[in-house]
Amino acid sequence: MSNTRYTKEHEWVRLDGDTATIGITAYAADQLGDVVFIELPEVGRSVKKGEGTAVVESVKAASDVYAPISGEVVETNTALTDDPGAVNKAPEADGWFMKLKLSDKSEVDGLLDETGYRAFVDSL
Repeated sequence: MSNTRYTKEHEWVRLDGDTATIGITAYAADQLGDVVFIELPEVGRSVKKGEGTAVVESVKAASDVYAPISGEVVETNTALTDDPGAVNKAPEADGWFMKLKLSDKSEVDGLLDETGYRAFVDSL
C-alpha cells in the first residue's frame, strides 16, 4: 500500500512517520502549464488544514496551494525558487513544495488513496 494520499484540490501528501511531504499532482501541473514562480511558506509556520500555504504562478494563472493537513512547516523546497519548472518536470518527486510535522495524523484518513484520486480525476 502506498503512503501517498491526495486531495480533490490536486495536492499530494507523502507520509514518513509524523512528517508529510506535500506538492501538487501531475494533473494540477498539467492544468497550470509552465510554472514560472513559486511562493513557499516560511519554515516554522503553523498551518491548518485547508489554509493557503503556497502560491504557484504559471503562464496561464496563479493558484493557491492549500494545506491538505495541519502541521508545522519544517522544510521547504528552496530549489523551486531558482527552478520553478521542476514542478512541471517532476511534480510528484523533485517538485515537492514543503514538509510538515503533522499535528493531527487522523486528518490523513480523510484524504484519497491513489485509486480514489485517479477515479476522481477521470470523472472531471
